Amino acid sequence: MLIYSMTRQSIRGLIGGLCRPTVTGLDNVPENGPFIVASNHLSFLDSVIIQALMPRRVAFFAKAEYFTGKGVKGKLMKAFFEGVGSIPVERGEQAASVAALKTLLDVLDQGEAIGIYPEGTRSRDGLLYRGRTGVGWLALTTGAPVVPVGLIGTEELQPADTNGIRPRHFEMRVGEPLHFGKTGPDHSLPLRRDATDKIMDAIAALSGQERASGYNKPPAHQ
Repeated sequence: MLIYSMTRQSIRGLIGGLCRPTVTGLDNVPENGPFIVASNHLSFLDSVIIQALMPRRVAFFAKAEYFTGKGVKGKLMKAFFEGVGSIPVERGEQAASVAALKTLLDVLDQGEAIGIYPEGTRSRDGLLYRGRTGVGWLALTTGAPVVPVGLIGTEELQPADTNGIRPRHFEMRVGEPLHFGKTGPDHSLPLRRDATDKIMDAIAALSGQERASGYNKPPAHQ
């Protein structure tokens, strides 16, 4: 926890100094107990931003290779992602897969918070895509409240297909928690779909994005 706290404080200071972000709604974050952060996804840096700026620890998935690199760079990357509370996930194992969802379920069962992008992958055209129902399954199975987050302008920090990071102002808007009750894992797909759609409506209201009618798909080379 000491490493996590130091890493988060360092990143928060760096983000605050370079980007001067506008952050609203942090009082909507539950002070205790499990909760699910559901956010739109515009940049590789979104998870780090949310983890740094949220008042509580939030566990996001990160590619497993970030934890297994060799040499000094590999060790630094592993220390960084462990420090911000990331969970390694194998390439190709999407956040909506059964194994990945069970990993998140374990974190929630421990009274902690997890973060998930219902769109599945980042939007490269700025549209908000239809949410995949893994977030609805988690919410209904655990009864954990869902805290919607709208990120605005983070795509300017690291444009798609670039490696450099450019300091830019951005916004993070945190909405009021959404409660769906606890049904356990045996609930209907329509119920899960309805919960997911309500979550996406809340994200859209916060981010102001235009909605896409279908699901987002990663680029063919990924």
